[in-house]
Amino acid sequence: MATLSNPLLTPTTSGTATPTIERKPSGSYGAPSRNPVSLRLYKVLSTNFEDESTKQALRTLSDLYSTSPSKGNDYSAYALNNDIEEEVTGHEQTFSTDSSIAQPSLPNLTESLPGEVASRARKNLRRDMENQLAEGSRRFLAALSEVDSRLGELQTHVAVMRASCDEAETQLALTNESSKMLLERAGHLRDERQEVEDKKSIINLFLSRFTLNAAEVEALTSRDVSVGPRFFEAMDRTEKIREDCRVLMAGEDGSTKAGLEIMASTASNLEQGYEKILRYCSNEFRQIGRESQIEVGLILQEAVVRLRKRPELLNEAFTSLSESRQATLMSSFLAALTRGGPSGYPRPIELHAHDPMRYVGDMLAWVHQAIAAEREFLESLFGMKSDMRMVGSIRKFEKGEEEEWVRDLMDSAVGKLCVPLKVRVQQTIRSQESSIVSYKIANLLQFYLITMYRTIGENALLCKTLKEITDMSYKVFYESIEMHSQLLERAPLDPDNPSLTPPAVVLDHVHILREIMVVYQSSLAGDEHEDDITAGFNQVLDIMVDPVVTLCIAIGEQKQKVRPRWDGGVYVINCLCYLQGVLSTFDFTVKKREQIQTTIDYRVTQLTQDHTINITRDAGLLQVLETIEKNENKEPLSRVPATQTASLQRSLRQFSLWLSGIEVVHSPRLAQLAVQKLHTKIHQDALVRLSKAYRTICDEVKKPENKYEAASTLLGSERPFGQMHLLQQIFGFDESDDEESESSDDDSSSDE
Repeated sequence: MATLSNPLLTPTTSGTATPTIERKPSGSYGAPSRNPVSLRLYKVLSTNFEDESTKQALRTLSDLYSTSPSKGNDYSAYALNNDIEEEVTGHEQTFSTDSSIAQPSLPNLTESLPGEVASRARKNLRRDMENQLAEGSRRFLAALSEVDSRLGELQTHVAVMRASCDEAETQLALTNESSKMLLERAGHLRDERQEVEDKKSIINLFLSRFTLNAAEVEALTSRDVSVGPRFFEAMDRTEKIREDCRVLMAGEDGSTKAGLEIMASTASNLEQGYEKILRYCSNEFRQIGRESQIEVGLILQEAVVRLRKRPELLNEAFTSLSESRQATLMSSFLAALTRGGPSGYPRPIELHAHDPMRYVGDMLAWVHQAIAAEREFLESLFGMKSDMRMVGSIRKFEKGEEEEWVRDLMDSAVGKLCVPLKVRVQQTIRSQESSIVSYKIANLLQFYLITMYRTIGENALLCKTLKEITDMSYKVFYESIEMHSQLLERAPLDPDNPSLTPPAVVLDHVHILREIMVVYQSSLAGDEHEDDITAGFNQVLDIMVDPVVTLCIAIGEQKQKVRPRWDGGVYVINCLCYLQGVLSTFDFTVKKREQIQTTIDYRVTQLTQDHTINITRDAGLLQVLETIEKNENKEPLSRVPATQTASLQRSLRQFSLWLSGIEVVHSPRLAQLAVQKLHTKIHQDALVRLSKAYRTICDEVKKPENKYEAASTLLGSERPFGQMHLLQQIFGFDESDDEESESSDDDSSSDE
């Protein structure tokens, strides 16, 4: 409730009411007053005007009893009214919003006396407030009456609406009752539709997983789509479908109709795809077969890999490849033989038919180069990695289907070359008269045969043909050297010829042998075993060397009949040493050289024995020595005519004279020995044996049982005076040489 305005308050500059009190004499404050006015004053002065509710009450009163200031009014009333106007300016519209509402009947404050407004306000405050409340209630009732009328109308409309709703609800209930079965049917249909949609999605997924689309079927079956990445992707897709279908059909329920239909459909498409690959490969192989420079594309490699799953189709494609390559290589080989290369270079091979080695070598080299190119083509066709094999080195044939196909195709491609190659090589071999040329051709064929063995294997048709040609060439060669050997045996030789050197026919024969050995040595690859190298030439040595040895021995025996005995031995040794010297430059003739050396050693031993007998006879000691050896009755040698003192003295004198001759140093009989080393050895051995014979004679003379008088004087009368060391000095050797000679004599005697 608003607090009444106090007329004693006066406004200040800050807007805060401060009390104005009339001061009394100081003596009036001496005792408390019971005056009602004083009490009221004290009550007013003690009121707190800072309270917000008090301020609001004052503003309300100010608005209610506002006055206009006039001249001659009390300053306090004017100030109060002015202050109230300033504070409640914002509330003036509260009581003036409706012009129809009467303002409170307030006295004209401007015309009233000072203090009259406040007095009236104190008297009429309740009434004024009640009037204000009544006026507000009237306005409120007027507004509510209008609202009530509006609500009545609204209630009427609501009642109408409610009736309509009841009618609609009744109709809806009837409709729901009638459409209940339809809704249930619609719900079932909706569920069935969802189920169908689920099945449709499952079927679509199944079909996308287990069937080919139109593009993939077209790639597999249509001739308009070439073999390429798209085709291979379709084949991979088909293979994947079949693999998944097999897994699907491996369940507990076994094969299903859908699975069987899928397998049948994909099998048909897949077979059409393989037929398409076959047509593609056959066409490509026919095109490749006509080309000399062959290049294999990635698509063809992939097609061959795919076709390997159908061996029968792959064999059919390879048949066309083999036929085309046979025709191409055959025409290329004949062109190389007759027309040569492009623009005539290289020149035709048959232009060199007069040179058999070059002719055969060019043909074999062409075939070998063709095989190398064919091998490279087939390796690229099957995607095989090159083994980086050096030319001529042994190829390691790995077991595998690819390697078998490569070997079969290579064998088939070069198979037709065998007939023209064989005919020309055989004609060349048969037309040769020189055994050296025949052996060169045979060696050349042997080299290429070994190379082909290492390149395409022993079972290839070309290798079998080369083996046949090589065997025939060696047969011709062996027949040629056998004929030479037979001619050597029938050669006219004069045993009375004083020359002890090998005859011209032997020199020519050995020259041919040397050329053949040079050819054989040049044909060795270097990786053969030593025994194989030796065994490979033994037959040639047996055919060509043994007749020479036999011929020389036979001529030597004939010379011994018409010439001095030692000429035959010297002749045989000279021929055999010459032959051995030719063989010694080649390592693969070791065994034959050992056989010849055995014969030479035997002939040297015989010649040494003959030479010993000759120089013993020349020295005059042979008869004495034979008498000593034949004295079986143990009769004193001094009583035997050949060894009597006079005869023995003559023999010793002859021996002394012989020691002064040149024959001690050099023997004229051995002068024609071609090997000076043998001359020295034979003569030294003979001298050792002679010194041994002299020692035997000296020992027998000194024996008491032989009854020589003054044996020392007899032996000391002639040089070497019975002194062995003096004789050894004359012969130029020491006692160790004598011992070696004795041991060699023992060995030779045991051999005999």
